Amino acid sequence: MTGLEERESQTTQATQTTQEAAGRRNARVAFSVLGTALFMLGMSFAAVPLYDMFCRVTGFGGTPRIALHAPGALGERTLTVRFDANVDPALGWKFEPEVNSIRLRTGETATIFYKVTNKSSRESVGMATYNVAPDAFGPWFNKISCFCFTEQTLGPGESMEMPVVFFLDPALEQAETMKRMESVTLSYTFMTVKTKTPVAAVGGRVQ
Repeated sequence: MTGLEERESQTTQATQTTQEAAGRRNARVAFSVLGTALFMLGMSFAAVPLYDMFCRVTGFGGTPRIALHAPGALGERTLTVRFDANVDPALGWKFEPEVNSIRLRTGETATIFYKVTNKSSRESVGMATYNVAPDAFGPWFNKISCFCFTEQTLGPGESMEMPVVFFLDPALEQAETMKRMESVTLSYTFMTVKTKTPVAAVGGRVQ
C-alpha cells in the first residue's frame, strides 16, 4: 500500500469513527428527550390527584381536612355552619341539605345529611366535590366521613340520604385570622360521571 492510499484509509476510518460517535450521541439525546417527555406526561396525569391530596391534608384553597377521629376536648367558641348544595343540570337530580345551618361548638362532632333524588327517567351517575368558604376555614374544618369523590348511582325516581360527619378544630381559636370569623359554609357540588364505574355507595341510605 502506498503512502497516499494509507493516508486515505486512515482518513476514511477516522470519518467512520466520528460518524459512529455522533450517532451514539444523537441516540442518547433522543432517549433523553423521550424520557423527559414521558415523565412530563406522567406528571400531568398525576398532578390533579396529587394537588387534591395536598389540599385535603393542608386545607389549602378552602378544602376541608380529613380527620380520623374527633379531638379530645371541646373549645370555647360556638360558630354557625351553613350548608350549600349544587348540582350539574345534566344529571336531572334534586340535591339539598336536611338543614340550612347549625350552631356548633369547636371540638364538637356533628352529623348532618344531604338528600339527593333522581328526577329524571333514566339511571345516572354523579360524583360530589366540596369546599368551605371563607377559604381561611379550610385548615380548621375537619371531616371524619362524607360522600365526596365516590360515584353515586341513582335509578329513575330513586333517592339517597348521605351523611357528613365533621368538627371544627378548637385550635382555630388561637389563629389570628379566625378571631373575627363567626360562620362557615360547607358546599357540595354533584357533577355528572360519564363512564360508570361499579362502586357501591358509601354510607348512603337508599330509599
